[in-house]
Amino acid sequence: MRYAETGFNLEIDLTRGNIEKVASDLGDTELYLGGLGTNAKILWDRVPPEVEPFSPENLLIFGAGLLCGTPATGCNRTIVTTISPQTRLMAFSMMGGFFAPELKYAGYDKVILRGQSPDLVYLYINNDKVEIRDASHLKGKGSIETAELIKKELKEPKAQVAAIGMAGENRVYYASVEQGRSSASRGGIGAVMGDKGLKAIVVRGTKDINIAEPEQYLELCNEVLEYIKIREDNPIPGVMPILAGLGSPQEMKVHDEKWHTENFMWGNSRTRRKDFWTDEIAKDWKETMENAQTRLISCFNCPMKCGATLSLPGLPTYMMKCFTKLTYTMGAFSDLNFGLKIAQRATEYGLDGFSAPQVMAFALELLDNGILTDKDFPEMPEDNEGKFYYLLDKIVRREGIGDILANGTYWAAKEIGNGAEEYAHNNIKKIEQLPLKLSMLNPIYFLMYATGEKMNITQIEGQFPQAPFPKRKQREKFCEDWIQVPDEKFKQIFLDWEFRGDNSIPYYPTVEMTCDIVDWQEMMHYIDDALGQCAGLSSFPLKPPYHIHNYPKFISAGAGIDMDEDKLTKAAKRYRTLVRAINIRRGMRRKDEKPPEDHWKKRFPELEEKLLDGYYKLKGWNNDGIPTKESLEELGLDYVSEDFIKRGILTDGDDAPGDDA
Repeated sequence: MRYAETGFNLEIDLTRGNIEKVASDLGDTELYLGGLGTNAKILWDRVPPEVEPFSPENLLIFGAGLLCGTPATGCNRTIVTTISPQTRLMAFSMMGGFFAPELKYAGYDKVILRGQSPDLVYLYINNDKVEIRDASHLKGKGSIETAELIKKELKEPKAQVAAIGMAGENRVYYASVEQGRSSASRGGIGAVMGDKGLKAIVVRGTKDINIAEPEQYLELCNEVLEYIKIREDNPIPGVMPILAGLGSPQEMKVHDEKWHTENFMWGNSRTRRKDFWTDEIAKDWKETMENAQTRLISCFNCPMKCGATLSLPGLPTYMMKCFTKLTYTMGAFSDLNFGLKIAQRATEYGLDGFSAPQVMAFALELLDNGILTDKDFPEMPEDNEGKFYYLLDKIVRREGIGDILANGTYWAAKEIGNGAEEYAHNNIKKIEQLPLKLSMLNPIYFLMYATGEKMNITQIEGQFPQAPFPKRKQREKFCEDWIQVPDEKFKQIFLDWEFRGDNSIPYYPTVEMTCDIVDWQEMMHYIDDALGQCAGLSSFPLKPPYHIHNYPKFISAGAGIDMDEDKLTKAAKRYRTLVRAINIRRGMRRKDEKPPEDHWKKRFPELEEKLLDGYYKLKGWNNDGIPTKESLEELGLDYVSEDFIKRGILTDGDDAPGDDA
């Protein structure tokens, strides 16, 4: 008997219309856990580096985390994996809501899609009944509208629907997959879904999931719930409001946006407005949010209310979560009312709320500087907000200049030329980043930005504080109940971290300390993404209920896999290295691992090189960021080293060949 997971995947060939229920390998679960881990193994095995994102041979995988659907609080993430049209690398985006548990209850751990349907279709899963159905009547419909229409059509009000909007249908490189209370946004996953001719996946399940040790598992779950109550009653002092509590950044609950609006950059990630947040704006924004919100909402089996349903005059109700609350507002130099309104349309279109506003601001900056002209924007409104609505519509329809902008700032700048590359300044690995620009280089964030393969800094940062506390007594107090650290050395690092002096950034934490901190934070995110746990209760907040010390117990009691901290650490390193290997095989190297030039005003090139050297060494990678033969074999990834040697990426002596390889 399989525990926690169902032991079955759905294999869908959209070209042939073929549907197969395939048993999965328990051995792979023990090695890669599930979710992201087993997604990566499937992608490595079946999508060679020659395969283009918009190819029938590219896979699109919807994988439920290993513990999704169990009583574990907040464990509800779907990990959607493919090859990104934007980066040409592996994309994996986490989607909350109710989809993953519903998929488990229908009897499946993953939906693996290949091929391309000649006509627009949707996939209907109802326990053992699986059908590919015509979706021609849904062409051009919004993502949320599509979900409602399908549920009415099927008479399944409790079904969970993951759908694309017009942006996905038209293969906009930063198109998202929307699913009621969440979305899979980064990397153009919605574009791949549209390329495959798939409008939506609909899931309804009524089966059970088996737990290996139910009594012990429920005790662990109750301990987490008790801890959440304690943390909610005792927010951490001295940090920004969204970090003081738990949950996936509490943007809907917290109205104080002084830190974001005055530190994040406006427009095309260029302009900092240091004195923006006045009492008048604070009052206006709070009233705007409170008037728009109908209620705060949670994902499956979670007491945290991180999202909200919003209803604005004349617009359908929609769900918002996290930083999209501000991205359109700040991109357009407008107010919150505008941001909430345009986000509703963008959600129906199915667009990544981080990339889309920057692309539109990028286009207007090119116009202001004469690289594009009025001829490129026929009949564009004069008012600023009207320009953003105009560009939004052009992009999702791929009309005129929108056809170029639909590929994101990196690819659009290359096509436009004439100096446009200078304005595509906020990319890492060809994808737009959060518009946060600061003064002094932060070594921890440098490494997270540079080496992260999750395409979003909020999916890398986490359990170590973002900045030192002003007084040592505050730091000592923080360390008293800091049980989540994997090693006591992290407490000492934090205790000795100062705002000024020898123990301040950029030279403290030291290179070795920085590498350890980033490795810990990244490890926790990768564990979450295999188990299906929301980062808001584990890897993202300070002092979360899930951590390296209790996760092995959850895996052992829930999935029946013998697990301890060392085994879990090695498993996470194994599939994190596999993700790295997929991208290395697709051409990624050290030269690609650099934050935007203007991300910090004060840069330290020699230190940055030392940070990369130290991190690569810690990870078991060579000087070009390629996992060595020895480190691969230590992790049981012999098949990767053999492939690398065959392709000339590695030699038998572990050395990487020159740049021409």
